[in-house]
Amino acid sequence: MNEVLKSWLQLLRPHQWVKNLMLLFPPFLGGTLLHIDSFHALLLPILSFSMASSSVYIINDIMDIEQDIHHPVKKNRPLPSGRIRTGEAIGAAILITLLSGITGAFISPGFLVILGIYIVISNSYSLFLKSIPLVEIFCVVSGFLLRLEAGGVAFAIHISDWLFLSVFLLALFLVSGKRLSELLHAGGQPPGLIRPVLKKYPDNFFQAAMSISGSAVLVTYTMYVIDHHSNILIIPLCCFGLLRFSLRVLAGRGGDPTRALLKDPQLLAVGIAWALLVLFDTY
Repeated sequence: MNEVLKSWLQLLRPHQWVKNLMLLFPPFLGGTLLHIDSFHALLLPILSFSMASSSVYIINDIMDIEQDIHHPVKKNRPLPSGRIRTGEAIGAAILITLLSGITGAFISPGFLVILGIYIVISNSYSLFLKSIPLVEIFCVVSGFLLRLEAGGVAFAIHISDWLFLSVFLLALFLVSGKRLSELLHAGGQPPGLIRPVLKKYPDNFFQAAMSISGSAVLVTYTMYVIDHHSNILIIPLCCFGLLRFSLRVLAGRGGDPTRALLKDPQLLAVGIAWALLVLFDTY
């Protein structure tokens, strides 16, 4: 692959677009996914959020250049390594953000508002909120919730309270796991150098956060399953998935949720089995 193209793809992080499948949760769980009348209507919301998320990643990388230079892995990213110039990255971020907004405007005004809120919160996180304990975690969690709400607006599906709480708590569990992984396995570097805000959290905070949110998400999702008369076998499956992710984090295999799903065969199998159970039960 051409080195320039490879560098740009690394900067845009297309593997993180998997998170934008969250927009399909409302129609998938609501039983209307197969009734969407065109591929165009299905693709546009995901495309809009994918472009927005890539622009956010670019801004975040621009703000982290000096910090990433000292990271054993991140120093090889396109910006800290110098393979892409900062001016080029800024131009790309502006262009992609505009394209994202134009695409979102074709969906609905409500979708565009949610997209704008996502961009503002995410860029505020990159600029200054990432240094504030708890606030930085909730900024990341908000990205999952905004995707869920955007999916509800795009496909005219009401988001139930139990589903909203389940996604919130699951996101809190995953983000806490990622932070814990960074704290425990920093590649020989001081954790505070890798992510300075980690120095501001007390010992065992993330273990406690994972325990609380992981337990709570099982309760809220169980209530969602019972409320919708779904297959209760989904709950043991989800419990296995939560414990598997915890095992990965504590064993030093990485806490990035997207990479964990794509690279861990057991987590991928759980995700596919969950989707098949919901598909069979709903459709």
